[in-house]
Amino acid sequence: MPRKRATIREVAQATGLSPAAVSYALRGMQVSEETMERVKAAAAELGYEADPIARALASGKTGTIGMLSASLEDLWQQALAVGIGRGLLGQDRYALILDAAGDPERQRSLAQQLRDQRVDAMIVQPVDPAAPFWAQLAESVPVVAIGDSLPGTIGEVVFDNRRGVTLALEHLRSQGHHAIALLTSTMPSTPDRPADVHVLAEGERLGLSISVSTAPHDLAGATEAAREVLADGAVTAVFCFADSIAYGVYAAAESLGLSIPGDISVMGYDNHPVSSLLSPGLTTVDWDIDGIVRASVRLGVAAADGATRRRRVLQQPTLVERGSVRAR
Repeated sequence: MPRKRATIREVAQATGLSPAAVSYALRGMQVSEETMERVKAAAAELGYEADPIARALASGKTGTIGMLSASLEDLWQQALAVGIGRGLLGQDRYALILDAAGDPERQRSLAQQLRDQRVDAMIVQPVDPAAPFWAQLAESVPVVAIGDSLPGTIGEVVFDNRRGVTLALEHLRSQGHHAIALLTSTMPSTPDRPADVHVLAEGERLGLSISVSTAPHDLAGATEAAREVLADGAVTAVFCFADSIAYGVYAAAESLGLSIPGDISVMGYDNHPVSSLLSPGLTTVDWDIDGIVRASVRLGVAAADGATRRRRVLQQPTLVERGSVRAR
């Protein structure tokens, strides 16, 4: 016969505490470290496991946090989702990770589904930060934004894209590049993302000629987009708003018989681990993904627990120089 599930009352009897105090201790709230350890030891000895359904009914919480990625074809976003999922699990929360595939309408539909599933909070990498939908969503579920600021959120981990873009473009100009192609996953229907807007303004300030093209994150699509950019030989450098897109430039250059950095210089924008393994290694901008994961998990858990104070983390970039950019 299967063993009967131990109850919280039995744990309370074993420790001499009230059921409420035991409940707080198991959740790490309002009790001393000593009491917490004593309760956890008794619970383990009795074989107590919290009933997730009963806990959800009693607390009104599901223990789940939605993680809505912009595009999991981007290897960096994959790593971010994995890190956040593991971090939430370490906080006794479960992540529902969904992929918008770079489509604003798909992201909106998925966000509504997560809301209807009554997630305790939502962590979002917005495809279209200017969409009015985000303010409406934040009225019904706590939202934490990653990358770009959104209206109505309880927390955000935003990137200092002005600094990141400036680092990249100033480095290219210092190496003698003035005709630069930008490959971005931003679609023509959402042209007002801060990083895309700033790259044009910064290019004008630095006296650079910058042409903008859209490229997907998947290798085949990024390679095809890069082939079109490289075919006419009009640019000397390609700046990619994701290392995943830069990998497509490497593939396109090889297919066209071009060498990196001899014929064309390449820059990325998120320092995925694969970028150091390329030949030559990819010069890129690092955003400290571990720091982003920690901040996102902290803000997501706080939002799920009912935090009312809005918090903002500004992530600073650093330039990582490797061999994919050379002086002209």
